[in-house]
Amino acid sequence: MGNVPIGGNSPIVVQSMTKTDTRDIKKTVRQIKLLEKVGCEIIRVAVPDMEAAKALGEIKKRISIPLIADIHFNYKLALEAINQGIDGLRINPGNIGAKWKVKEVITAAKDRKVPIRIGVNAGSLPKDLMEKYGHSTAEAMIESAERQIEILEENNFHDIKVSLKASDVLKTVEAYRLFSQKYDYPLHVGITETGPPPEGVVKSSIGIGMLLSEGIGDTIRVSLTSSPIVEVQVAYEILRALGLRALGIEIISCPTCGRCEVNIKKMVKEVKTALKDIKKHLKVAVMGCAVNGPGEAKEADFGIAGGKGKGILFIKGKIVKTVEEKDLVSSLIEVIKAHSTKKTDKYATLSSGN
Repeated sequence: MGNVPIGGNSPIVVQSMTKTDTRDIKKTVRQIKLLEKVGCEIIRVAVPDMEAAKALGEIKKRISIPLIADIHFNYKLALEAINQGIDGLRINPGNIGAKWKVKEVITAAKDRKVPIRIGVNAGSLPKDLMEKYGHSTAEAMIESAERQIEILEENNFHDIKVSLKASDVLKTVEAYRLFSQKYDYPLHVGITETGPPPEGVVKSSIGIGMLLSEGIGDTIRVSLTSSPIVEVQVAYEILRALGLRALGIEIISCPTCGRCEVNIKKMVKEVKTALKDIKKHLKVAVMGCAVNGPGEAKEADFGIAGGKGKGILFIKGKIVKTVEEKDLVSSLIEVIKAHSTKKTDKYATLSSGN
């Protein structure tokens, strides 16, 4: 997809979708650039009409990540999107219209080397499949995808990616499992219409996490009724939790209890805010007990543990410094920033116990 490899042994790709009016080029580009900063690797935009389609070229010029056009019903929008230089199409060949219209889109995509994602959604299956299966089952979703794959394959088009999304987690997981047993096309994985956080985060984490843990999925999108930036952040947390990819600071912090004598919530917020722009993966612990903190967070690269009036700074579970409570957070941030910018003298001194 553009310069981003998908499938095979490539890393799982994180993508999102803009929540702006695509016709508003300035606003759309601004949102995409913000998403680029937090690690979004592919972006999809809605193309509801020809004005939006004609805006794609200018949007593409101003961004750094591959651009996917999301199109339904009107084949002319797909042709214009391809003409504008987009990197990928998300279409449903079954609703584009007559076969000659589909063939025109496929021919244009093939000429420009534009991959096509077949996007099946449980909420918009063909009527005959709903009648056949009674409701939107995993099998109905797969049959819908198969029909669309056949159209592309009949026209010798194989740069295909497939998604089979539902708002029901278990139905989605079943559909992807069954499909992956029959086909080897790259899969775009997600749970659709999950709602706002925390509900949407939980549904997405369980569904996407289950599939990725089984080796199913090549790209992911967390769909939330929230900022697309949150979608990308949650996606990376899912990948991090599964040991698949890691980006930026990973906070390890205690839930607090009656032994805690410092404001952990405030400290975590300060650390997270101060280190949000660091892209290197580091585990950072913020613990509330100076006695057990280093041991409980011994896998952390850096950490602090608070006590009454004083606390400790530790590196890889080893205590290196006692610090006044008021200076705990600033001491931690100072050491991490020095390390992340390769000013390692202080880090080396501290980690040696001096």
